[in-house]
Amino acid sequence: MGDAGNNVALGYNPAAHATLVAMNVFYFVRHAKAGSRGHWQGDDRLRPLSKKGVKQAEALIDVFKPYKVKAMYSSPYLRCVQTVEPLARDRDLRIQETPALAEGRGLRGAVEFMGDSNLDDVVLSSHGDLVWELVEDLVRRRIIKPGEGGYEKGSTWVVDVEDGKLVHARFIPAP
Repeated sequence: MGDAGNNVALGYNPAAHATLVAMNVFYFVRHAKAGSRGHWQGDDRLRPLSKKGVKQAEALIDVFKPYKVKAMYSSPYLRCVQTVEPLARDRDLRIQETPALAEGRGLRGAVEFMGDSNLDDVVLSSHGDLVWELVEDLVRRRIIKPGEGGYEKGSTWVVDVEDGKLVHARFIPAP
């Protein structure tokens, strides 16, 4: 009798086990390259992506091909919304803007999402301060090692949350 038979004989039911473990996936996307903050004359919330940033945003369609995405949330800053617009169009999803992901909110805004067990396979488009705090938190929790991954513009962290706790993370470099 193989291992599968032993598992059944011992009463292991993979389907039942899957329902006991509440695993949720969040994709933290740092906005793609935007025009220079120093050269921008208007309201920084309206600073758009640069030409390279637009290409990075389009490339996220291919980056996300292997992943399920059920919902998209973004900082209301234009560069964050523009970063996930191509992916939203590709997946026929609406981008929901939220101040919880705005610059200056840091990780505390994202914690609201990760604590919601009804959310799964969710893209969160935000800023460098949030992603930096996320990386620091992942290191502090010993989920990743110091220096692992990064937080460059256009990159993504895939974070697995089990019963409200961060349990695993993997880095996807910027396209």
